[in-house]
Amino acid sequence: MDYGRLITAMVTPFNDDLSINWGGVDLLVDHLLDHGTDGIVVAGTTGESPTLTKDEKLQLFERVLRRTQGRAKVIAGTGSNNTNETIVLTKKAEELGVDGILLVTPYYNRPSQEGLYQHFKAVAEATKLPIMLYNVPGRTGVNMTADTVIRLSKIENITSIKEASGDLTQIATIIEGTSEDFLLYSGDDKLFLPSLSVGAHGIVSVASHVVGNEMALMVNAFLQGNHREAASIHRKLLPVFEGLFFTSSPAPVKAALQLQGIDTGRVRLPLLPLTEEEKAYVKQFMQEYVQR
Repeated sequence: MDYGRLITAMVTPFNDDLSINWGGVDLLVDHLLDHGTDGIVVAGTTGESPTLTKDEKLQLFERVLRRTQGRAKVIAGTGSNNTNETIVLTKKAEELGVDGILLVTPYYNRPSQEGLYQHFKAVAEATKLPIMLYNVPGRTGVNMTADTVIRLSKIENITSIKEASGDLTQIATIIEGTSEDFLLYSGDDKLFLPSLSVGAHGIVSVASHVVGNEMALMVNAFLQGNHREAASIHRKLLPVFEGLFFTSSPAPVKAALQLQGIDTGRVRLPLLPLTEEEKAYVKQFMQEYVQR
């Protein structure tokens, strides 16, 4: 399933009481679509999925579908470390009409490679939706190997992966070992251009909240063969790519959005909002980026 080149893992806007700000969801969707986003991941980790209820997730899927009106692909974050609950939420998301689902590797319980295979296979058999796998060992405690991804890619509706291992060898091995219609998306903003160079299709990004147009220019330059220009844009964006992860995401990107006039509120516990000193740091690297 081709969701486009630039997918944004959308933050979830909250009110002061930390309920979902539905008007803010609409404004953020419009902002993303006006700034280069081809697809939106809803209720992923960046959307603070661990602190969203199942009802909130379903309401978010429905709201974003209604707001996009076909202008972008909508990918529902339905993955968890409970296979049966993942299947239940996936089926409900399918009924709502989402374009695909994002399934993170089960966290904390650290399954074996065979356990990972059987988990994703069970979900795939329960839905007709295209599935994007999500490998992020730094968050989940388990790395899904290239061999396991290649094996899973042979299941018809497992069509792509968000690969955030940070390992370019693993990225290249997956691309080499899967069919041309299985698409790899980088899960690391700072590795987007290097991943493109070994055959990645696109990115599931956090930074695209605030530098989406520039990232779209970068990928377009690369695809047109202007690699020097793409590399120049990449280097200019590096302070933003790095800065947005200096502490637990999505607090920094919510602060960066606020600097651009897009108020998405605070984060829910156990995450904490940025201190005044941390906000000043975000303002600094955003200003440095603009001046470069």
